[in-house]
Amino acid sequence: HLLSPVLAAVLAVCGAQCPTAADLKPANGTRLCAQLYTEDSVYYDRCCAGNSLAVPPGADVPYMPTGWAGEVSSLVVGTRCELTVWSRAGKGGSTKHFSAGVYPRLQEVRRGLFRDWNDAIRSYYCKCN
Repeated sequence: HLLSPVLAAVLAVCGAQCPTAADLKPANGTRLCAQLYTEDSVYYDRCCAGNSLAVPPGADVPYMPTGWAGEVSSLVVGTRCELTVWSRAGKGGSTKHFSAGVYPRLQEVRRGLFRDWNDAIRSYYCKCN
């Protein structure tokens, strides 16, 4: 099925601000599993903004670093990687698996009937092949 032209344009604009899955390599060339961001916006030119947290392959984080619990609004998962997240610290609550790709607005990713994943991540595990 085809995306509406408006949605396609919005995604194109939003995606332009986020790195691609293949771009997740810091300056020293080491591979990243994922990159988490504190900002998204109804204005798509602000996707993948704010503070960012680099997630190396194999990162197993049952408790988010200081200032990060419930603050992730957008994320990118590297090529051949998968990010598993939980809505409660200690890997409790709802869980979601994000495959390789760009997720510019976590408020558009459903978590149950009435909730979404915006500002909901409290623990994560990231693996790459």
